[in-house]
Amino acid sequence: MKSLPHRSDLVLGIDGGGSHTLALIAVADTGQILGRGSSGPSNIQSVGVDSALTELALAVENAFATAGVPRSRVAAANLGLAGIDRQEGFDVMHEWADRVELADRVSVANDANLLLAAGTPEGWGLAVVCGTGSIAFVRSQEGVIGRAGGWGHLLGDEGSAFQIVLQSLRACCRAVDQCAPATAMVDRFVSKMGLPDAANFIHAVYRGPWDRAALAAMAPLVLECATEGDEVARHVVERQAEELARTAAAAVTNHHLPTQALPLALTGGVVLNSAMYRDWFLKALRQFGVQAEPVTLVEDPAIGAIVLARRFLKNATSA
Repeated sequence: MKSLPHRSDLVLGIDGGGSHTLALIAVADTGQILGRGSSGPSNIQSVGVDSALTELALAVENAFATAGVPRSRVAAANLGLAGIDRQEGFDVMHEWADRVELADRVSVANDANLLLAAGTPEGWGLAVVCGTGSIAFVRSQEGVIGRAGGWGHLLGDEGSAFQIVLQSLRACCRAVDQCAPATAMVDRFVSKMGLPDAANFIHAVYRGPWDRAALAAMAPLVLECATEGDEVARHVVERQAEELARTAAAAVTNHHLPTQALPLALTGGVVLNSAMYRDWFLKALRQFGVQAEPVTLVEDPAIGAIVLARRFLKNATSA
């Protein structure tokens, strides 16, 4: 296989999650972003290794294309990836990076690391991802790292878009059976999913096109109903915000971070796009004894990957 061109003046940052993947190409010296490329989900736990690697490769190719630069081996790359917490995951990613000649130096970590780099003043504090899935990640001032949550949609993901929709659909089914209060969400879901009636929830969810990502994408429907005063929707959303806060507070207290004036970085569609949900989450977090300050909304966690790639390169070359 012919070797790729070498660009020692460039770094690469990748943010890979449960709904999409974003790759950035930047100038190593300044951090100036030259190109960005996106693709589908690359969480190996939810889409599998082969699919994840395909999406990562596509995002990288797209980033080079938008930068107007031939696909090259860069000086350093940082990959912040959802679903990467165990050694086998790190091994898979490093083997792939070597095989595709990604960079001279490659670091791989959970995607929450990107949040701390992009959304806290000094790179330590609490990072919460609340999008398709959820996780709380902490880093102490001494560099000790820890987490809570991130167990995936079957075992956890409390507070996430998927859990908001799942719990809402369950409430709708109970409402249809007249076992629980009525909710406007029944008709909203039927319309959104293009179904003739609520009875078709069964086929749509179990045998139809409504997989995890597609279901999670309907979270705005639930949040809208909650905003409009639907009590069932409001109860679901408040409960999920509370569970997310419980997870975040556990990460803080279990790893002995300060509970006052704790820097907090937030990302993910649920917390970024709903002020109501953020308010409920922060209120619940205070009730669990954690006062977050400052609170930073991170629209583009991939910037954190560039920060980490440049830092990784600097440390490696100065050692």
